[in-house]
Amino acid sequence: MSATGARVVLGVTGSIAAHRAIDVASRLTQAGVEVRVVMTADAQQFVTPLPFKTLSRGPVITGLYDEEEGWKPSHIRLADEADLVLVAPATANTLAKMAMGLADDALGCVLLALNPGTPVLVAPAMNGKMWMHPATRQNVALLGSRGVEFLGPEEGLLSCGYEGMGRMLAVEQVVERVMAVLEGRRKVG
Repeated sequence: MSATGARVVLGVTGSIAAHRAIDVASRLTQAGVEVRVVMTADAQQFVTPLPFKTLSRGPVITGLYDEEEGWKPSHIRLADEADLVLVAPATANTLAKMAMGLADDALGCVLLALNPGTPVLVAPAMNGKMWMHPATRQNVALLGSRGVEFLGPEEGLLSCGYEGMGRMLAVEQVVERVMAVLEGRRKVG
């Protein structure tokens, strides 16, 4: 599997599963993918930017006004350059914001500024009751109708102590699907 040079924006949101996103970033980078990480403020309550910066070998965007060199806003540059966006983990709050088109943070702005046709993959992680709530189900259906691909969730022991649907899909499966989508785009493009 080779997607050398592909650019993936990894959106990390506020879930205990955020630690698994570190592995996702590492494995994608090892596969030759250029990973740019965007962390929400809530994600930073669970993990710090440092492991992402080290393992992706690049800067981490933690706020809407984080700017690197140059004149173009980081969220616009990332959206312009992205071959794919992966939101992992994706909380119920993030899914609701995506469905509503809210752009109150860097991740929301990247998602709204994407070039048409850029694949968006989402790996949800939340309490099972939150996943099954009618509002979340409606948001998932709406996002699916817009072309967002959902990777999981799966059943298992959840961090809240319950067993059920809501666990983030295994890192290997997430990375495998990202690579397959990137490969598909390379063949078409």
